[in-house]
Amino acid sequence: MPELDFVSAPLWQKTLAARPRNDDHYGQRERLRVSYLAMRDNAAVLLAENARSMPEFTVHDISHVDALWETASLMCGDQVGLNPAEAYVLGCAFVLHDAAMGAASYETSVPDALGQQRWRDLVSVAYFHRKGCWPDRAELDTPPAEIAEACQATAIRETHAEQARKLVDQPWPSSTGNEIFLMQDVQLREAYGPLIGELAASHWWSVDKLADRFRTAKGSLTWQPADWIIEPLKLACILRLADAAQIDSRRAPTFLFSLRKPQGIAREHWRFQEHVSRPHLDGDRITYTSLRPFLPHDASAWWLALDYLRGVDQELKKVDALLHDLGHRRLAARAVARVDSPERFAELFPVSDWRPIDATVKVSDVPALVETLGGEQLYGKEPEVAVRELIQNAQDAVLARHAVEADASEGRIDASLTAAEGSWYLEIRDNGIGMDEETLVHGLLDFGTSGWSSTRIRNRLPGLASGGFQPAGRFGIGFFSVFLLGDQVELISRRYDASVADARRLTFDGPAHRPLLSPLPAGGRAAAGTTVRVKLKMNPYDIQGLLRRTSDDRLGQLIRRLVLENAVPIRIWEPDATQPDTIPPFALATGAPEEVFDRLYPPLMDSWRAGQEKQRLQLRDAFVERATELVDGSGRRIGLATLWTDLNYQGQGNFSGIVPVNGFLADQTMAFAGYLAGQPSRASRDKATWWQIRLRFVSGCAPRNNSFATSGTSVTRSKWNWPARCTVRSTASRTTSLFPLQQRACSVRSMSRHGPHSGQKSSWPQAQMSLPGPGHRRSITTCRDGTCNSPTTGSSSS
Repeated sequence: MPELDFVSAPLWQKTLAARPRNDDHYGQRERLRVSYLAMRDNAAVLLAENARSMPEFTVHDISHVDALWETASLMCGDQVGLNPAEAYVLGCAFVLHDAAMGAASYETSVPDALGQQRWRDLVSVAYFHRKGCWPDRAELDTPPAEIAEACQATAIRETHAEQARKLVDQPWPSSTGNEIFLMQDVQLREAYGPLIGELAASHWWSVDKLADRFRTAKGSLTWQPADWIIEPLKLACILRLADAAQIDSRRAPTFLFSLRKPQGIAREHWRFQEHVSRPHLDGDRITYTSLRPFLPHDASAWWLALDYLRGVDQELKKVDALLHDLGHRRLAARAVARVDSPERFAELFPVSDWRPIDATVKVSDVPALVETLGGEQLYGKEPEVAVRELIQNAQDAVLARHAVEADASEGRIDASLTAAEGSWYLEIRDNGIGMDEETLVHGLLDFGTSGWSSTRIRNRLPGLASGGFQPAGRFGIGFFSVFLLGDQVELISRRYDASVADARRLTFDGPAHRPLLSPLPAGGRAAAGTTVRVKLKMNPYDIQGLLRRTSDDRLGQLIRRLVLENAVPIRIWEPDATQPDTIPPFALATGAPEEVFDRLYPPLMDSWRAGQEKQRLQLRDAFVERATELVDGSGRRIGLATLWTDLNYQGQGNFSGIVPVNGFLADQTMAFAGYLAGQPSRASRDKATWWQIRLRFVSGCAPRNNSFATSGTSVTRSKWNWPARCTVRSTASRTTSLFPLQQRACSVRSMSRHGPHSGQKSSWPQAQMSLPGPGHRRSITTCRDGTCNSPTTGSSSS
């Protein structure tokens, strides 16, 4: 855009353009005009710095500000006019609204401006999305360069509107020690500065918020004509629409595209805006066109153009509805032409050598999708899965509260099974972080989206990452498993820092129906935290009921089988119990071998099972003697196991190997006894990857003699015996291995896995586990094609 081309825009000409001295309001108008031009000149330098911080973004310099005068003129048409005071305030808001899209606009660093809590939360989410796991404290303090750069860009984008509000009063020191302000006229800055800052920030708000913040008109200054009244709502609407609609080739110059070489979605924005000609108004429709067709390699840019202009269309319609409902004069532009279908859009944005067909995946019936995927179809006929998911959600909520509230009371989870009016109810209650209405709607009910990894939720709970919170939930579907238990579900939640009046009640009548969100009934009370209560579709004591896998028909046995480690005490209330059975916090990674065994294979308390308990204790002694400890590169235990056959020959019983995911039962196998930590291999988490590695041996893993080993399904005797502990690291290119293994004595040679055995959910490991004599920890050696090689001599055992 040519320098000062904005002065030809109709809106400028009617309000702030230079007038002859005999103009009735020459002095007042000239003061505003000169002040605006001086502010524009100062801001041009600041805006030019945006490209340093956001090089992949389309142009956000002074040319974009100038173009807004033209686009605003298009929005207003002949229906809406402005007086010079309104034009001055609107123009200054034009200048500021994107002025903070670069680090130069921040008095301190971007992380400091954002705040360390929010910055850490941002890094945490970015790390999770890129790496698939949550960062530790060291990684939060010094994230990888690519994550830090991405977070800075995100932080600037998220905070630029709020930072723009501050720029009116922000001084910059000159080389001589004086202060430089963007708006030099002190009286105008003090009078209009707060309103200009609010308007500049408002382009990032929702349309609904505009009516609440800008309902009142502002009178003229004492030295201005009395009718120079400012209507902030009108200005806010013009600003947001002009900013959204100002897209054309001026914002994506071809040569600049070649120099910056934007990638990903930024590249598509550049490519489609390169094609766009200057828009014009046809009736009440803004019409965009492209002079040159989109070739097949630019098809994604064409679709992005359609999606973006559909977004502009929605903004125009929302603003028009707002002004109409409030009785304000409506703007001339009220929709975007021909975005209702790809075929009609192609008339304005032609394509060459391809045809746009809208074949995107659509979900027209979300409740039906949830009904199909959220219960039995995803998890199978395993109702106890819902208990696991609900307890895990409750534990995450408690840990989240302790991360953001240093003096939070002791966390707890209560699980109860009760009968009332001929029906059975399961209730899971926690005193955790709780949820407000926003979180319920956009977190819990957003099927398939994990709220903990959502920037929206993290912004509502600043400090989660700083508090060391690492949630177990990751798929965003766990809550919907509750429909395995029954269709009638009630959820009551109150955020930890909210009043009782802010508590919300969410009721479901099956996944196929829309839930009902409401405040608590009059006189109702809710403690901080969340309670989920479900009416069971089947008696829990029936053969296919909730307790079918228990030997004593007790909820406690079921939960102990599902929850193998917990950071929060779990109180279990059996029907008609006056005191709870409490499961204290326990960690598999730090528990003594006998404690781990008791947690994996709990004691049998019934008197009639005394013989079985005696046998269990004998097997526990054998497990303590023979179990192999596996640790990762940081020295943290990730498994404690021995060959299943080595225990099984001593007695009958269920001592299957357990594969927990985040401390909760996910899979079992007959390959070993004990546990190996795993990763879920699908969203239902009823299958888990627990061992996918072959190991080669390096120095520090010297073998001893006389040990057992297994390869495939057979148990063989090897002459090799291994030291107390052998740690492993991953050298494979795949990143889906079971453990976060790091360098120590042993290293991963390659990745493989055998097919599943009949009746089992997991695969056999293609590895050899050696079992030395009493008091030694065990390791694993390489098995290749049925042959297990020794690292020391190169000999093998078959």
